[in-house]
Amino acid sequence: MNPLEQWPFAAVRRNHALEHATITILSQRHPRLRLVGRSDWGGFTLYGPVDSDDVRAAVDSALQRLQDGEAGLAVHPRCGTNLATGFVLAGLASYAAMSGKRRGILQRAVQLVVGLAAASILARPLGETIQERVTTSLDVAKLRLADIRRLQRGDVVVHRIETAQE
Repeated sequence: MNPLEQWPFAAVRRNHALEHATITILSQRHPRLRLVGRSDWGGFTLYGPVDSDDVRAAVDSALQRLQDGEAGLAVHPRCGTNLATGFVLAGLASYAAMSGKRRGILQRAVQLVVGLAAASILARPLGETIQERVTTSLDVAKLRLADIRRLQRGDVVVHRIETAQE
């Protein structure tokens, strides 16, 4: 068993996987749909103009497909993990390029550009690896849908999806 399954954030990791799978399925059914999701211990929240029946069907399908072993659904290309990974890599590249006092400004500028380009190239594949191994979990065999609530605040449609462990 993965040691991360025992840590306090195991529920967040399971919900994060279900959030990604749900967004993927909704996006396949509605290609122009733009959603934002946020996972926590009790489930996840979706922000975007989507019908509640579509959300329920997508969550049900996502959970079943994850339980059937469709691991690719747990990783999403537009996850914040990819963005955070890019920021960390860019910060490290910037620090490395600018920290040498013996190098001239032109040499530091070239190293900065090369480092930032490398960070940009590596951010998504490294971010997706981090999603697979750290921020999401496929340990969803006992996960179940507890409730879905729709809230509307002005033009913003919000769905709160609550999960539970059997």
